[in-house]
Amino acid sequence: MQPLVTPQRVGDAGAAEAADAFVPRGGPQVLRRRAGTATPDPGTPSSARSASGRLSTFREDVGHAAAETYLVTGLAFILLRYLGVGYRWISQLVALIVYAMLLMPGFIKVGYYYFFSRHVCRSVVYGDEPRNRLDLYLPRDRSKPSPVVAFITGGAWIIGYKAWGALLGRRLAERGIIVACIDYRNFPQGTISDMVTDASEGISFVCNNAASYGGDPNQIYLMGQSAGAHIAACALMEQANKESRGEDISWNLSQIKAYFGLSGGYNIQKLVNHFHERGLYRSIFLSIMEGEESLPRFSPEIVAKKSSAEAIALLPQIDPLRGGKDQLVDDVVSVIHADDALAREKDASTPVPERLVYEWQIKLARQISPF
Repeated sequence: MQPLVTPQRVGDAGAAEAADAFVPRGGPQVLRRRAGTATPDPGTPSSARSASGRLSTFREDVGHAAAETYLVTGLAFILLRYLGVGYRWISQLVALIVYAMLLMPGFIKVGYYYFFSRHVCRSVVYGDEPRNRLDLYLPRDRSKPSPVVAFITGGAWIIGYKAWGALLGRRLAERGIIVACIDYRNFPQGTISDMVTDASEGISFVCNNAASYGGDPNQIYLMGQSAGAHIAACALMEQANKESRGEDISWNLSQIKAYFGLSGGYNIQKLVNHFHERGLYRSIFLSIMEGEESLPRFSPEIVAKKSSAEAIALLPQIDPLRGGKDQLVDDVVSVIHADDALAREKDASTPVPERLVYEWQIKLARQISPF
């Protein structure tokens, strides 16, 4: 993926305009965690939302960032106790650092967009847990309801974070699509069942509040990447089985038009040795997955084979995608805009995006990448 030109920073003169960019059509409302609960809050100009449901100030943003840094640092030391000293994971960590350094110019540009674009609404609270937040990427043109993509990022179940979806959010928002990047608890803050619970609650929030922030509730898509694709697939299968059994639910699969699974692992039983060889040791991987006996439960492929025909019939269209040379954004947009001739016409005339980094950096980074 190659992003478009880096946007300009919004100054004080554009504060009011920035605030307007986050006001849902029909009036200024603040999104709440529970479905259908949007309460008036006349015009507070900031991009992030506090736990109380109101828009937060820049000072509160900094305080939240510091608190999250403290939390992540503590979790990192706990994680180190799990990992111990081992050649594989240390070499993978070094590879990750070199990979990040090679692509750092691009990361800086995307980070600038993430923190200063008036079209990004950061840290919307969707649940009660510390990581139950999501980021919204909003199109410039909000004259009509926009398709919505709920995106769950990857990160080996350990280093996932909602901001990793900034580049995808930016690219799709430029095509008139709202993107909600859902954060979730990572290990050791939580295990796989916690991650699936968080993802499902985030999806529920998106499904039940889409119209409040300019989305089309009839055009909601789910997407996951790597570990996020696995978590999203687990949430889909869990939801399908709940619905087929008539259990109480806060969202339903009929609200999801399609699921895009990007480079995900869907049979975890077959991947234990692979991850062990890549530095995610068997002991820690099994801790993430809640023991070897739980692997079938969290392998969507196995769950699907054991599920009833009624449950399978509830699943949305599923599109497995691959990263690398595939035209990811174009593939996703072509599905979302399949029934919108005007949007397809605009897509055809979209200018070629500006590169974030040089081609040689991308090729070298691919060779070094530990993923």
